[in-house]
Amino acid sequence: MSTDNHHPAAPPGLPRVLHRDQWLVVLSKPVPMLSVPGIGPKKADCLVSRAAEAFPGARIVHRLDRDTSGVIVLARDADTHRALSLQFQDRLVDKQYEAIVAGQPIAAKGFIDAPIRKDLDNPPRQCVDQVQGKPSQTAWHIMGPFGDHTRLGLSPRTGRSHQLRLHLQHIGHPILGDDLYAPRDVVAMAPRLCLHATELSFTHPATQERLTLQDPAPF
Repeated sequence: MSTDNHHPAAPPGLPRVLHRDQWLVVLSKPVPMLSVPGIGPKKADCLVSRAAEAFPGARIVHRLDRDTSGVIVLARDADTHRALSLQFQDRLVDKQYEAIVAGQPIAAKGFIDAPIRKDLDNPPRQCVDQVQGKPSQTAWHIMGPFGDHTRLGLSPRTGRSHQLRLHLQHIGHPILGDDLYAPRDVVAMAPRLCLHATELSFTHPATQERLTLQDPAPF
């Protein structure tokens, strides 16, 4: 396996590198950075454009919201991109997140099964719709209480836009700092959205080894 992961320091302007080799690069996305370009020149700067400058051919495989930080993998060639995309599509990638939410759940763990669709009346928000929504599932468990807040470990089984943010709001425990789904007092409880992708595990397309990358939550 040819790798330059022995010296994973990020080039200037690029987020912290967690792993890199000739096939892929794994980064720690900060906030508030877009994963891909938005609409208009002011939103052209993003993680994938910076990665492509440092690693020619780098392309996005999956996305994290602008306000979500943590582990994100990019492919460095078309074959690797195709293979990784299929793993995400077939739900063969294990994704772990941490969040700090308002309140304290009454159980130690739970499972949220709430279909999601675009909220056409309130873009860019999503909404739960039992009839027209796409299947969306999230497992969660308590990692620790903090007074009126709780740290949760999250394992999304699907990858819908805003899934974790909306699912936690749906069960009455919105994420601190969430300016889309939390009430104002909960938004004001943190200087950022307290949601971080802590771990990503997938099969390396070239070596067939199981690769697990971790990035501790900064909050």
